Amino acid sequence: MKFGGTSVGSAQRMKNMVALVAAEGNVLVVLSAMSGTTNSLISISQSIKDAEFGNARKQIDDLETKYKDTAAQLLSDASLLGKADAYINKVFTDLRSYVDRPFSFKEEKEIVAFGEKLSTNLVILYMEQLGLDAVLLDATEFVRIDRNGEPDQKFIKEKATAALEANPGHTIYLTQGFICRNMDGDIDNLQRGGSDYTASLLGAAINADEIQIWTDIDGMHNNDPRFVDGTSPVSELHFEEAAELAYFGAKILHPTCVLPAKHANIPVRLLNTMEPEAPGTTIFNAEPTHTIKAVAAKDNITAIKIKSSHMLLAYGFLRKVFEIFEKYHTPIDMITTSEVGVSVTIDNERCLDDIVKELSELGDVTVDHDMVIVCVVGDLEWRNRGFEAAVVNALKDVPVRMISYGGSNYNISLLVRKEDKINALKLLSENLF
Repeated sequence: MKFGGTSVGSAQRMKNMVALVAAEGNVLVVLSAMSGTTNSLISISQSIKDAEFGNARKQIDDLETKYKDTAAQLLSDASLLGKADAYINKVFTDLRSYVDRPFSFKEEKEIVAFGEKLSTNLVILYMEQLGLDAVLLDATEFVRIDRNGEPDQKFIKEKATAALEANPGHTIYLTQGFICRNMDGDIDNLQRGGSDYTASLLGAAINADEIQIWTDIDGMHNNDPRFVDGTSPVSELHFEEAAELAYFGAKILHPTCVLPAKHANIPVRLLNTMEPEAPGTTIFNAEPTHTIKAVAAKDNITAIKIKSSHMLLAYGFLRKVFEIFEKYHTPIDMITTSEVGVSVTIDNERCLDDIVKELSELGDVTVDHDMVIVCVVGDLEWRNRGFEAAVVNALKDVPVRMISYGGSNYNISLLVRKEDKINALKLLSENLF
């Protein structure tokens, strides 16, 4: 069971979360930091880097007050509250020590890791107060990334299994999401959304029956409820469908988190701590359903078109194009080609000027900013007739810059202008669902 920041965002939310855990039993629990904490710690790190030491100290004081208040609301047992206060004092003494010493990326990662350590240490004390048979395990002892920043899954399986065997017989095992160590033994993390990844990695490592991702929305919806009325949760998704939706804008899930579960064939359930009775969404290696499941959108896309007569009947042209993007470490989202041109999209303009300059040596380059990828996800294997026609027909009154179909059995992607995004999402809902 993984619980995100909003699920542990206050003392009452922590109590509700522990009630869910106690009802489940025989569970490994992965916790995020309290909502807002990671952003505060990043802000503190930035203030230290900018030599704004007074601002850093004030932010540290404010965060300490928040945690002491939370502990007081959570723990009625005086002895346990004393333990919580002592731990909070130690953490914030350590945090203040960073203000007075040389600061680098390494120290920033150490600071950011305090959030998950604080939430798990408060929750384990509350579990003790309730008399639950729980033990706290340190994730940095069994979650490690390799030189490329990818999880070392062999190490994780070996060490996580050993950690459970060293603490046998408990009903609840509690640990931190997001944080880990790197190959040098330094504190590191799995990047944003990394608590989902931790849960999937550990679920696969211990061969769990199920991986539950508890958040503040009742599953993955068939469209974005911020922009479209009447959306509904999708009850079942294939792993590939879930990954496509997560990558293209469904914020409930980190795009990479389902991969370990997929490979271990362990179902993932997305559930709502605010409505625990809601069925949510189950993600598994589902059989084909011959249906369109959901729509998502990815903002801040830039489209680049390279037109060149040298491409006609030539080989090696696309290789030259891709090598330029590889040189500047800029991934491509979509690609379409014709006999004399290629269009691609990127979601990072950091190196755009350099990329355009080098592409201009291959042909005429056109750039369109402020674009949006609208992604339609479902069982879109090409023999399922009419699905692509239904998608295109739904958008007959919306200008579409690019269409990508056939690269995946689960996705049709369309590129539209930013100002057409909401209308496109609404039209797709009206026509497809």
